[in-house]
Amino acid sequence: MSLWLKGERPALPMAALVPLDETVLLRLAGLMRLKRRLDRHPAGPLPSAWQITARLRKRLLSMIRALDGRLEGASYREVAMALYGPEAVARFPWKTSSVRGQTIRLVADAVAMMDGGYRKLLRASR
Repeated sequence: MSLWLKGERPALPMAALVPLDETVLLRLAGLMRLKRRLDRHPAGPLPSAWQITARLRKRLLSMIRALDGRLEGASYREVAMALYGPEAVARFPWKTSSVRGQTIRLVADAVAMMDGGYRKLLRASR
């Protein structure tokens, strides 16, 4: 990681402005990590609220793939085939298939993320 501070002078103290909102503790944790890095120490482990679980990571990747497909003009069925395979799509009638519902939810959640919902990840809202 590299950080360039314009006009930094080691003899002068620096300041940080931290809003006192619902994420103040996460902001302070980030600030402490920055301070450790500025002091040339390892930043340390991420706060648990910032860690993305394997399940969430997999879902986010599926959301991105689903959104990419839809933005390229693919139907929900085509997206589902790309995500789950043709066998999973053909297993049940499409209109009542759980795969169809999952695909539609993935696309809807991806659109919400694209429209600014990704900020919830940055605030560690779960």
